[in-house]
Amino acid sequence: MRDIFEKFKVLGVDNAPGQEVRKKEDSFNYLGENIQGEPVDFSHGDVDAHTPIPGSIERFNEGFKIGGAQAYTEYRGKESIREYLAEKISEFAGEKLDKDSIIITPGTQGALFLAIGANLVVGDKATIIAPDYFANRKLVEFFDGEPKYVRIKYEDKSDKAGIDFEELEKTFKEGSKLLLFSNPNNPTGVIYSEEEIEKIADLADKYDVTVIADELYSRQIFSGEKFTHMISKMKNKDKLITILGPSKTESMSGYRLGVGYGSKTIIARMEKLQAIVSLRAAGYSQAVLKDWFSEPENWLKDRIKDHEEIRDALVEKFNKAGFKTRKTQGGSYVFPMLPELKISLNDFVNALRIQANVIVTPGTEFGEEFTRHIRLNFSQDKKKAIDAVDRIIALAERYKK
Repeated sequence: MRDIFEKFKVLGVDNAPGQEVRKKEDSFNYLGENIQGEPVDFSHGDVDAHTPIPGSIERFNEGFKIGGAQAYTEYRGKESIREYLAEKISEFAGEKLDKDSIIITPGTQGALFLAIGANLVVGDKATIIAPDYFANRKLVEFFDGEPKYVRIKYEDKSDKAGIDFEELEKTFKEGSKLLLFSNPNNPTGVIYSEEEIEKIADLADKYDVTVIADELYSRQIFSGEKFTHMISKMKNKDKLITILGPSKTESMSGYRLGVGYGSKTIIARMEKLQAIVSLRAAGYSQAVLKDWFSEPENWLKDRIKDHEEIRDALVEKFNKAGFKTRKTQGGSYVFPMLPELKISLNDFVNALRIQANVIVTPGTEFGEEFTRHIRLNFSQDKKKAIDAVDRIIALAERYKK
């Protein structure tokens, strides 16, 4: 049995987005002069460059004016807001939902914590895709589950995520009770094909596996790409929770809002856990959800177009410089593979921060084998992002083998 120090060691925050601890100095011997340029933090999206849904602050103020009735909502979220969300998400996902199929959480991170906590007990096996969102592994280990990894061979595909179905089924046969995956994938930005989603659903139904599908970026799908919601393919919907929220595409991360939807049985457990963890999502913030899915005409379309242009510019630069990079299909991440360096990945990430004024997330956060990858959130000012990528390439050349 692990002691308390080991239990919390898995929740390291050194590489978490926005952490000041990342600015500490270290003993690494840096080569050459610093490369000048404006600071760019690719560890998360820039809400100054891409502002929240118009009218958000007015909605927040309306919630404040309501007072206690808004501040102290039901633990799973205000009923009228859940009714609104049920209608909008039903249209979006193509599956009929009602207010009891929904819980509002403190960010999608809160939804993920609650969903895993509501479905995992000590010793349970949980299947995790690699690479995928770093908190999946950390939370499974924190709840004393046993992670089982399944690789996606995204580098070799152009129209699918490249999941290894033999390995996936093997983990289910070995008793995995839970599957966690993001679609579009974080960190690579690839989308699972309809056939892949259908096959995942069939296997989950066959082996009675609960699925947590993180579809945070499913509103930001680039031109020509098709997105298939997990809820449209899984027969046993009482074994599915989908996570969604306005924090990324809509740049509303500061309001700390997320949504879990699907199984009413699991939602009820998530509410009980939320009631002792945070009571509820921030009451005044919940009010801004009334504008989600009801943005001004063409607002979302223009936002996606802006991000597509940034994506194209960065991917072209990386690939020309020899950094193998698959084009993002959805979301706002790129996951370039660095050339072979004479320093470790962590030292290179530190060198970027100190010598080039650029913050990225090391690939090892998303799977221990990704020692030559970095993740960038390209929801940034386009000009600054392009300049920062030039600095990344220049510094990699300096430390190249």
